[in-house]
Amino acid sequence: MMMKKKLAALLLAAASAMVFTGCGSSDNQSKGSVDKKVQIEYWHVASESFGGATVKELVADFNAKHPNIQVVGTATNGREAIEQAQALKPDVITMDYEMPMMDGITAVKNIMQRCPTPVLMFSSLTHEGARVTLDALDAGAVDFLPKPRMDSAASIEACRVEICEKVRAAYSARPRVPVKPAIAPKPLLHEPFEAPRGNPGGFSERVLQEKLVLIGASTGGTEAIKEVLCSMPAKMPAILMVQHMPEMFTASFARRLDGLCQLRVKEAEHGEKVQPGTAYLAPGHSHLSVRRVVGGYVCELAQSEPVNRHRPAVDVLFNSAVSQVGANALGVILTGMGKDGAQGLLALRKAGAWTIGQDQDSCVVYGMPREAATIGALEEVAPLKEIGQRVLARLGGSERRGLRA
Repeated sequence: MMMKKKLAALLLAAASAMVFTGCGSSDNQSKGSVDKKVQIEYWHVASESFGGATVKELVADFNAKHPNIQVVGTATNGREAIEQAQALKPDVITMDYEMPMMDGITAVKNIMQRCPTPVLMFSSLTHEGARVTLDALDAGAVDFLPKPRMDSAASIEACRVEICEKVRAAYSARPRVPVKPAIAPKPLLHEPFEAPRGNPGGFSERVLQEKLVLIGASTGGTEAIKEVLCSMPAKMPAILMVQHMPEMFTASFARRLDGLCQLRVKEAEHGEKVQPGTAYLAPGHSHLSVRRVVGGYVCELAQSEPVNRHRPAVDVLFNSAVSQVGANALGVILTGMGKDGAQGLLALRKAGAWTIGQDQDSCVVYGMPREAATIGALEEVAPLKEIGQRVLARLGGSERRGLRA
């Protein structure tokens, strides 16, 4: 007998009712998803009608077309949303920032304190939308969904597919309850790194120039990357990162990290020389790869086709480092939905690189690290809070053993 697990997503965007209509059976990305009926609590914030259809009609249409994901109710404002979250105890909440009586960030904070639940935020693809979304992720949201253009059938269809996928991923996500203020000036989240023995000034110039740390992440990755980078000292080898994000978001994310970390953090630029003490984030419009040149490395960007349905893709960065960095690379794969980065990390490990993945208990979504572990791409597995220190310890160990040891 099929067990019907209640998965209620609380939708607080007026447009979302329209894009959810017709998710149908296209949701086949998550293992076992066909066995679960997903019940969605739809909370609208606009009028009772959308393009001639009432909320009840849209809900009925959605339920008829989608056998595994169902809208089961409606609400009209943020306060009501919190009350129903406590009463219904949903498995997933999706919401908009703009709501009557209480904005989305405040609602997320209240939900995380009262009844921690995975939250997906709808966001506009603008600079302001990026700021608000990053605030929501800081407050405890696990991921975000771009608002579609309601005058574009292609945009609505793309969003429809993404919603189905992300609601399923959120079902298995771990809600994260922030324990400290989201923004603080240049904190060090962990104990300061102890410099390699015999080298009180830190890493040697050779290690600083030759070693590269490569990081890939997706769902839940903004907070995971922040955790790792904020444990790093200012003087260390460069870091190249891929986080699955839209174009408008990556610049805002890099600026936010730069204000939090001892390292300098910036968006990568094409042809830019990689410098120690700097973390480079792939821009949302391009794949990031690394190329070796005389005296170090340079970043290369390409607006080629998506890989693993992503651009930027983690596999592109990791695979580029196989021949260009080899055993001098340290590969890190963090929380995220899907399989991006796993094959590239395996290739890196076979090339002599040291690799590490985030463990299941600390992941928001245990997808990418699980795939990497399954195929044998990981040399080590660790909780998120330990990954930064393990990277530094490995760099310190290479200092003592010789660069490529």
